[in-house]
Amino acid sequence: MSEDDQKQRLSQLEARIAAAKKTQAPAERADKHYSQGELAWRMVIEMTAGIAIGFGIGYGLDSLFGTIPIFLVLFTLLGFAAGINVMLRSAKEVQAKKMADDAAERDERD
Repeated sequence: MSEDDQKQRLSQLEARIAAAKKTQAPAERADKHYSQGELAWRMVIEMTAGIAIGFGIGYGLDSLFGTIPIFLVLFTLLGFAAGINVMLRSAKEVQAKKMADDAAERDERD
């Protein structure tokens, strides 16, 4: 084989390898910003923060007024409700972003 023939075959091989790598590239996630684990931890932290803040406010008011732990129970439940509300807002935000990305992807294909 001549040297030119080898260079030509080598360049053809490199082109085939590059084409094969492009077809086997991992598919990109639709939601690049959040993975499912990150979203789950975010929701857990939001719930825990809501309960902890409600507990702190209730304990502080009970100790300030010298009452039985009525404020503690009340504000802990309010903190729980606030945590769920924030979790639902986060889920809706992520869902809306995913739906917008899916719609944009469909428009690109059409």
